[in-house]
Amino acid sequence: MQQTPQSRELEVLAAARWRVAAVLTTATLVSYFGFILLVAYNKPLMGQQLVPGLSVGILLGALVIIAAWAFTGAYVWWANGRYDKTIRQLRR
Repeated sequence: MQQTPQSRELEVLAAARWRVAAVLTTATLVSYFGFILLVAYNKPLMGQQLVPGLSVGILLGALVIIAAWAFTGAYVWWANGRYDKTIRQLRR
């Protein structure tokens, strides 16, 4: 069976979606597990006070949450700008 240009473009798009998802998932896991490993194995660093009431651990914990939002936002931005647009074009 011969592939149509439309089906080939859909395969390329699906591969791109998996790549984007894999990169963002990996980045999320590295940030989460990196934070957990620091908590487990470098308590003195995590407990170090930057300013009164703010330790390195609290700051990094907040940054992990912000990073998760940023990674989600990056995926939504990519999906809305490329993936959804291409799917709409292929349906026409």
